Amino acid sequence: MEIPVIDFDELNDEKRRKTMELLHQACEKWGFFKIENHGIDKKLMEKVKHLVNSHYEENLKERFYESEIAKALENKGNNSDIDWESSFFIWHRPTSNIDEIANLSEDLRKAMDEYIAQLVKLAEKLSRLMCENLGLEKCFIKEAFSGSKGPSVGTKVAKYPQCPHPQQVRGLREHTDAGGIILLLQDDQVPGDQVEVLSNGRYRSTLHRVMANENGSRLSIATFYNPAGDAIISPAPKLLYPNHFSFQDYLKLYATTKFSDKGLRFESMKKMADGHYNGLT
Repeated sequence: MEIPVIDFDELNDEKRRKTMELLHQACEKWGFFKIENHGIDKKLMEKVKHLVNSHYEENLKERFYESEIAKALENKGNNSDIDWESSFFIWHRPTSNIDEIANLSEDLRKAMDEYIAQLVKLAEKLSRLMCENLGLEKCFIKEAFSGSKGPSVGTKVAKYPQCPHPQQVRGLREHTDAGGIILLLQDDQVPGDQVEVLSNGRYRSTLHRVMANENGSRLSIATFYNPAGDAIISPAPKLLYPNHFSFQDYLKLYATTKFSDKGLRFESMKKMADGHYNGLT
């Protein structure tokens, strides 16, 4: 089964409506999708991957295979719960820690900064499209994520090395794709599952794993566009069901609107509960 593919070029022509519907379905039913023609410089993407791989080979590979993780793999049976990865985390916004990470080349630092600037623009564009599909103000998600300092942006760089016993380690997250970008709304390990909460459960988070490989290694450069630490996350009021109404009032409305769209009926109940009911339009 192929995952949904969202072509951003089709947002600018007669296919826009169909593409927006596909995006909406992908968010509701899948929780992840691939983006094509995303606007991120592909040469820059390849440069970042090349530099990250070089950093691993020069600074992390030998240390990983000598680590307690690698040693534990030889001493445990098939039921082990080993997290087979070599990783580090770069914070970009609101403050950066990239200068504090040992042995990162100047080329990698500059390339990563440029890449993240483009990726943030993509995340904000996508958040506006999601808001449009949900019937929210276009800046709702960005503003909800902002807190006092703006959204939090960080990248987990993970290398899943060649594994001699892949059946003995747990599945791992993977966010890479040749030339494209795989987007997960929120992996369910991220505290709060923020998009799911903001959308009142309409856009669900997803659990995503990839297994270790005995024939080669995998690279994941997973950037997270998250709320600020002090951002308060709650469902968008516009997406909540009507509340604080009597069942008798609902029955009266239903009797006159039973052939109407349920969404319109709920909107009318919201207005009724707020004392502003003027009937269905």
